[in-house]
Amino acid sequence: MSDSFREVTSVSWFGRIKRAIGGVIFGLILIVLMVIGLFWNEGRAVQTARSLAEGSGAVVSVGADSVDAANDGKLVHVSGPVTTDSGLADPDFGIAAQGLRLSRSVEMYQWKEESKSETTKKLGGGEETVTTYSYSKVWDDSQIDSSDFKKPDGHQNPPMAIHSRTFQIPQGKLVAFDLDTPVLDRIEGDKDYSLSTDQSAAIKAAYTGTKPFSIVDGKIYLGNDNTTPALGDYRIGYELAPLGVVSIVARQAGSRFEPYQTQAGDALLMVDTGNVPAEKMFADAVSANTLITWLLRGAGLLLLTIGFALFLSPIGVILDVIPFLGSMARMGTGIIAFVLAILVGTTTIAVAWFWYRPLLAIGILAAGVIAAVIVYRIGRSRKPAVPVVAPSTGAAV
Repeated sequence: MSDSFREVTSVSWFGRIKRAIGGVIFGLILIVLMVIGLFWNEGRAVQTARSLAEGSGAVVSVGADSVDAANDGKLVHVSGPVTTDSGLADPDFGIAAQGLRLSRSVEMYQWKEESKSETTKKLGGGEETVTTYSYSKVWDDSQIDSSDFKKPDGHQNPPMAIHSRTFQIPQGKLVAFDLDTPVLDRIEGDKDYSLSTDQSAAIKAAYTGTKPFSIVDGKIYLGNDNTTPALGDYRIGYELAPLGVVSIVARQAGSRFEPYQTQAGDALLMVDTGNVPAEKMFADAVSANTLITWLLRGAGLLLLTIGFALFLSPIGVILDVIPFLGSMARMGTGIIAFVLAILVGTTTIAVAWFWYRPLLAIGILAAGVIAAVIVYRIGRSRKPAVPVVAPSTGAAV
């Protein structure tokens, strides 16, 4: 079931100019923040790379069968099976399991508002926007506040009384070592945990709500009919992180593990599922650092482009007195914004390299200059010689 309605709004040319001036201020703030962010990202990348290099050279692989006090304070690498004396349970629905972590995901059937706008430029610089608001019922894992809807009448959502939760063992063992929350939180490997009809009796004994329940496709359904859901019905599913072998790189503190503070600045505490050698754990961390660095660079350049576009936006608004001229101006300012973002962004990254990695930056610059000189000289040496014409020595007649 869905419904919709349209709303038409208009903004005068002067109102658009005022809004564009506000965009200029926001654009300047965005440009400054992105320059700072790009500079910070290079420092973060360098610090993490140096910390990983330091850790890779200091790590000691030890056995999990016994705790050697001589390794206290050292960066150690340990692999082994995780065990626990405690079980996992969701007391609200009586679901019990053996594992590291049991996660409950809850979805409620509720109204959702979506909007789509079409804007038309008018002769004289004005602007008319037609916004279509549509409403449909969807499954969502968080409460949608229907009071914020443009048309809340007839689309009120009931309060979400059941929420997602995670149940994790408080402590575990890795053979002779103790595992506490900071390490357990980093262990991944959660998998779907499908419920069976055999668990219906336990659910019925624990569930205190009034809605009828059933098990459908391995999940708990709260409502009368799962084939035709009603407003306020729930779907509840589970994921389980099973016990298994894990590998840890951390500072040994007695029988526990703590973050290892490097001189470069980062605190190292790495956890991976399976029997993973220390070399691979550090190599994966280096790759992740490189990926994060490039993603943040790309995001910074994109936001710089938006910032410069906002800064230049009044030009297009002013020329929108004739819509065709405004469209042409926006195309031009968009290109200029992109070029300025590339120039400012790459310059910021280059300055950051000189700040954080001066020797490497100078070496790359020197290599570039030398390469340019070599190419120039090769080009000069291959330049064809100008033929010399001998003077005429013809005899007089």
